[in-house]
Amino acid sequence: MNVKSLLFAAAITLASSISAFAAEKDIVDTAVEAGQFKTLAAALKAADLVDTLKGKGPFTVFAPTDEAFAKLPAGTVENLLKPENKQKLTEILTYHVVAGKVMAADVAGIDEAKSVNGKMIDIDVKGSTVKVNDATVTAADIAASNGVIHVIDKVLMPPKG
Repeated sequence: MNVKSLLFAAAITLASSISAFAAEKDIVDTAVEAGQFKTLAAALKAADLVDTLKGKGPFTVFAPTDEAFAKLPAGTVENLLKPENKQKLTEILTYHVVAGKVMAADVAGIDEAKSVNGKMIDIDVKGSTVKVNDATVTAADIAASNGVIHVIDKVLMPPKG
């Protein structure tokens, strides 16, 4: 087992705070039930992505917590939730999703992944810290019926261009 796999295995243990029955629910319901993704759920609704992430999948979602959204500059979330900013919100949210079910052991073996919006996400392991771009994975491998959630502590912003 390589070092990345061992480190990601340690991160997996953090996922125990989420319901053991998560695999019976889709990604959206699993996130809502966890209680720490209210802002993400509101954003998915505003971007009309709820039905997509309730779909067959499979999907891998790097899910920012409410606390992660709170780190954005004041007014950012409220502005993104406005109907006139739906396209920008969709670009940001789809940057948090990778097609397919990518478990921690799989992520540990790669340096980047292509998001649903087409932009690449960097994956880096240093010591006991797993980073997705500049966000830290705080819980991994939260199973859902149509994919997996990895919890992150910062909202990922897609690169320009």
